[in-house]
Amino acid sequence: MAVYPLFVVSPNTIVSLVGYMRGPDNTIAVPTEDYRQAKVDVVIPCLNEERNITLALASIARQTMQPRRIILVDDGSRDRTVDFAKEFCRINGIDLLAIQRKEPIGKTPTIKRQAREFDSDVEFILDADTVLESDNYIERTVEELYKAVGIASACGIIMPQRKRDRARFGHTTAMQRFLVNHPEGRVFEDKGQVKQLLRGLTNLYRETLYVYLQRFIYRGQMTFFGSISGPIGCAVAYRRQYVENLFDKYEPIMGDDLTNSEDVFLGLASLNEGHRNIQLQDVIARTEEPEFQHLHKQLYLWSSAFLQSAYYFDTLMWSPLKTMRRVINGDWRRNKQRSFDEKRRIPEPYRQAFGEEVTKKRGRPMGWVLLMGVVEKLFFPAFIIIMVALGWWEALLVTIVAEILLASTLLAISSPRQRVEYFLKCLLITPIRYATLMLDFVTAMRFAADLWIFGNRRWRK
Repeated sequence: MAVYPLFVVSPNTIVSLVGYMRGPDNTIAVPTEDYRQAKVDVVIPCLNEERNITLALASIARQTMQPRRIILVDDGSRDRTVDFAKEFCRINGIDLLAIQRKEPIGKTPTIKRQAREFDSDVEFILDADTVLESDNYIERTVEELYKAVGIASACGIIMPQRKRDRARFGHTTAMQRFLVNHPEGRVFEDKGQVKQLLRGLTNLYRETLYVYLQRFIYRGQMTFFGSISGPIGCAVAYRRQYVENLFDKYEPIMGDDLTNSEDVFLGLASLNEGHRNIQLQDVIARTEEPEFQHLHKQLYLWSSAFLQSAYYFDTLMWSPLKTMRRVINGDWRRNKQRSFDEKRRIPEPYRQAFGEEVTKKRGRPMGWVLLMGVVEKLFFPAFIIIMVALGWWEALLVTIVAEILLASTLLAISSPRQRVEYFLKCLLITPIRYATLMLDFVTAMRFAADLWIFGNRRWRK
């Protein structure tokens, strides 16, 4: 997930608030294709996921829209991941294609190969450690892809996977059929109280972050722009042809070294083409979070991928400056009229011209989100470090206290049924939030070193 460092009243928070006040595009979509006729393949990249793979498959078995087939891409596992998956699907009559590699090549090349080698309309990517809590998750995301031309991806709300979620899918009919003959494939739990405590700490932090980002920040972006910056890659439906086109465009330039997180790159590359990434608020998936001591690695991947993508798609990032220039020159009136004329001919919400050349010439509204995200990541940590270096302790204390209260209040507002609970949770995770802020500073310094000192562009997941 592409995340921002703080729950602070930041530029992107303000952008989302403006989106709520402005309201959505009320143009009624008139789909030209029936999503129910779409050929959907579920692709599950995996590496040593024997404790999770059957739960992911059990959640697929409950879906209201069943995929044409499930493609399990094993990246060189040394455990029973493939054996468990094959047996589970055989017992439950599920069409499974297992692709086994001797050595890992990474998730990004996996998505690229499946986009090129198969003829599906929709490539649904599901991480092996993720379960689809909503039984209509696949159907809703596929339906959303077909509402308008130019929708590249669709995902639902992503939340941390809890012990009770594992138990729920462990007791499904499909899972019980599997366990009758393979009791060794039971749902594995963390052994020991220390491991459970560390994962619980991660879940507490990630849950509050997910709620704020998805129920407030991303929801505001959807209202304002009809898109978020990028899909959350553990459970996302892509229009396969769009993904193939992006890889065909960028592979000759970058090979497989795109960024440290494929969903961030694909999301911003789609925006650069004028396409959209949709997040739905009515379906949920749950993903297993790393233990707390490993959390910093995942945060680094997301944060660095955001900066790397901003570097690659700098023309998109500088869109606000292009808008200001058009306003100064008076061009915005002509562009506005052209936009209205186009919408009258093509009745689709948030309609805009496609192609990178349009981005270079006129920019994209979503460029505001990218630019504000970079500002937050670079200047927020620097601001705190400067106050510490200059000994402005009183100003620092006031800033932190005000930020904590505002963050807790906004999170409570985003959770109308659990306001007190999330207000207190936000207070509890404050030390973790500020630690991740410093991690963002380290990430930015490493990115700068890669860019201007070492010349390193081998960014790949």
